[in-house]
Amino acid sequence: MLTVLMATRNGSRTLTSVLECFTHLQTPSSGWKLVVVDNGSTDRTREIIQSFQTVLPLTYIFEGNPGKNAALNTGLAHVDGDLVVFTDDDVFPRPDWLIQFRKTADSHQPYSMFGGAILPRWEGPPAPWAAWVPPAPVFTLTDPRLREGPIDAGLIYGPNMAVRAKVFNAGTCFDPSIGPRGADYPMGSESELLERLKRQSHKAWHAQEAVVEHFIRDYQMNKSWMLKRAIRFGRGQLRLLEASGTTAPRLFGVPRLFFLRMLKRFVKISTAWVKSDEQQMFLARWELNYLWGHVVEARLLRRRRHSQGDKEA
Repeated sequence: MLTVLMATRNGSRTLTSVLECFTHLQTPSSGWKLVVVDNGSTDRTREIIQSFQTVLPLTYIFEGNPGKNAALNTGLAHVDGDLVVFTDDDVFPRPDWLIQFRKTADSHQPYSMFGGAILPRWEGPPAPWAAWVPPAPVFTLTDPRLREGPIDAGLIYGPNMAVRAKVFNAGTCFDPSIGPRGADYPMGSESELLERLKRQSHKAWHAQEAVVEHFIRDYQMNKSWMLKRAIRFGRGQLRLLEASGTTAPRLFGVPRLFFLRMLKRFVKISTAWVKSDEQQMFLARWELNYLWGHVVEARLLRRRRHSQGDKEA
């Protein structure tokens, strides 16, 4: 069988509609179960989840330690079967979602990681300028140009992915120091895991027919929100860069090349301002915040290392 694993925190706004969508899923011949980990919710999340236990093969778990990855690690102990499908509390799968993942995993045994297509479900009409920013890091949407076949693990995103259970049975788990944890955190909850598996020679496959829709809220149609997300994205990308073992020259713990890249973005912003080019100005600001996120995380890591060194001394 397969297990669908989802972490949620104060997700009552979307959970009812999402779980209602789950009641329409086609059941794979091997069977399936749903594990939802409540990560310390203070709203009606628990009540909503438990109300679906009579109509879904649903297990409710509570994890009080904050952090999405802490919740996912707790959920892994309740997984059954050979395939773990991951999603979020604001994601709406198509009826044949599990059928498609099951078929893909069975047909491509050498592959351990699978990612499906993620389309937008807008709460309201998207602002025209929303197209200026990259949809993957901003809205967690897959590239519509992707086709069925082998892909880089970096093109698989948390709202719609599957990993063979044997990976976790061997002791692999999520890194609780990265991913959603309050309002200030480095992005990359699932990305860190996938990149780690890639370095261990696990291969990834894109399952084009395993489709979900990611709910995009109205407040995300806000330039300030997008610019803050760029910083969180940059912080996460720095963590992935560090994990890859980069040996780039540094200044104050920050790879020097980022200072040059930031200077170029300042120039782009100035040029766009002179030309009154709103699109190029906003995109350059987004890129600058993304680079600044690298600097923020690099300095935080350097501080932690020094603190750890002082304690050991």
